[in-house]
Amino acid sequence: MPIPTRPSIRARRPHRTLGTIVAAAAVVALLAGCAAPAATTAAPQLPAPPAPPADGSTARTLTQTDVDAWLDGILPSALDRADIAGATVSVVSNGELLTARGYGYADTGAEKLVDPAETLFRVGSISKVFTATAVMQLVESGDLDLDVDVSEYLDFTIPRQFDEPITLRTLLTHTAGFEERIGGLIRFDGTKADLRDSLATDPPEQVYRPGTTPAYSNYGNGVAGYIVQNVSGERFEDYIDAHILTPLGMSSSTFAQPLPDDLSERMSRGYATTDSPATPFETVSTSPPGALSATATDMAKFMLAQLGEIDPDHALLAPQTLALMHQPALSSDTLGTLANGPRMTLGFFDESRNGQSILGHGGDTTVFHSHMQLYPDAGVGIFLSVNSSGASPLDSSELRSAVTDGFADRYFPSTGTNRDAVVEPTAQDHAALAEGRYMTSRGFESSYMAATGIAGQMTVTAPGDGTVILNPAPLGITPATYEEVGPWLWQEVGGTNLISMRVENGHVQAIGFESAFSMLRVDAAHNAGLVVPILVISVLILLLSLLFWPIIALVRRHYRVAAPANPSRLFRISRIVTFIGSAVALVALASWLVIIQAVSGFESVPATLIRGIQVLQVIGVLAIVPATLTLTLSIRHHLGWRRIAGGALMCAALVGIAWFAFVFKLIAPSISA
Repeated sequence: MPIPTRPSIRARRPHRTLGTIVAAAAVVALLAGCAAPAATTAAPQLPAPPAPPADGSTARTLTQTDVDAWLDGILPSALDRADIAGATVSVVSNGELLTARGYGYADTGAEKLVDPAETLFRVGSISKVFTATAVMQLVESGDLDLDVDVSEYLDFTIPRQFDEPITLRTLLTHTAGFEERIGGLIRFDGTKADLRDSLATDPPEQVYRPGTTPAYSNYGNGVAGYIVQNVSGERFEDYIDAHILTPLGMSSSTFAQPLPDDLSERMSRGYATTDSPATPFETVSTSPPGALSATATDMAKFMLAQLGEIDPDHALLAPQTLALMHQPALSSDTLGTLANGPRMTLGFFDESRNGQSILGHGGDTTVFHSHMQLYPDAGVGIFLSVNSSGASPLDSSELRSAVTDGFADRYFPSTGTNRDAVVEPTAQDHAALAEGRYMTSRGFESSYMAATGIAGQMTVTAPGDGTVILNPAPLGITPATYEEVGPWLWQEVGGTNLISMRVENGHVQAIGFESAFSMLRVDAAHNAGLVVPILVISVLILLLSLLFWPIIALVRRHYRVAAPANPSRLFRISRIVTFIGSAVALVALASWLVIIQAVSGFESVPATLIRGIQVLQVIGVLAIVPATLTLTLSIRHHLGWRRIAGGALMCAALVGIAWFAFVFKLIAPSISA
């Protein structure tokens, strides 16, 4: 039986501060070298590991005994600290399953333990690798061409802003140029979703020239999956089952939603934290990017197939096709100098570490978090999935990194021949060109969700010593310092993370990282350093004005002090309308916060409600007219500097909020999320 990770699953834990969470992550990393009593495994027991090599190498021999002891030293305590209910792991080597482990609980209410051969986990975006594999099968058969415009394979139209073709190559490398879209991506009501309808109805805008800008896209992979369905004549889920899962003997895996009866009872429950109630089964509306449910042992079979380590009669792809799938898929012809950094293959991220080629892909649903890494040159693979998000937003990410990075450092440590590299002589000049503020390319452009672009912006500063400081570092919350180790290629000082840069018009305009992501220089109108102060000051002015007016009226009434005479009925009306419009503008802004939070949590928001908020926002914009009239009358009638100054501030505040509403599409025609 798999082992539990804690004595009582119902024990309450105190709230963890960020410092405690970071400390816990550090402890997890330190545990990477520790051993603990062995947990249950699905693979046969192997002999004890041999002694360390005589040449002084720090690499540990990859054996079941050593891997089991290492995993048991990390995961039980890490799950407990992060407040994660359960985890499943599998490792393959030399053409076979080396080990498979289960930790914690698949169902906390029933105290059902995770079994790596029986318990299904949602693997999230690792599903994209299966979709890419299906595409490559049809490329191999001649039914698809990677470089033909996908319009030849579709029966609906994709929005276009550029003349360059959208191809399967750009879809699989996340460079087709689509904006982000999350509305309706995950549902909790158990309804089935039609793949074509999900893709053809209200598609995202194309905002980048194809092939030029890494911008991770669920929609793009969904289109690739639909092409598999449309060209093969088989429903996507059926194609995957017939051409990937069944040949590999992955009988405990499926893209079906909801799950078949024989698998649903084996599905792990998903949790926010261990003590939280289980979430409903998540239905991914476009199944190719994220609908797969699988056991760890089944994922081991897929890893072996991707490594080319299975019987040729059951191979998914010919060796040459597999090699093509694993190669960087785009060059400097379209990426420019972003190609100097890690690049996407046809489905995999380049996650190389310690000089070792590593292909990987992560996956997240709302509560399941997974990662898979392959070492093609060594014939090794590791898969990990957890069924809870943890006490803080970074818990699951830090736990996965502790396992995957720890695995690489333990069994494939640096030989000293990788880029610990000489700093480029161009570093200081290039650093100066990089200074500025950037925002993610994986963003919203055409609707009110564009307002999320002011969050998570990154600043790049050049201290003058040839390095750049990224604050926060990509996909992080703390700053990191990078030095140039190749032309426009930068490595984290004291770390292994790499970024690349591309210069346009005399400044760095794009910073590539993690193969499928990039940060783009923001213009002044979208610069959070300018936008946030304007918005905050505008809101404070309106709030204080709205509070000041009734308070002063009450004070005057209490002390029987007469209010200043209004010069005209028009002044009095315009002033009242201004205050009403200001209040409506504030209500609209507050409503947008609620709506954006709901949509980000995959909650359904009625279109009529969003349109209603847009009407409120328009009223707030129109309030500029009576505010300007009030200010004009105040000046004309010489009502004193206090009234004139107050009127000017209210005008400025309303203009500031209106400017924000226009720039960040709060009143744009599109309300797609």
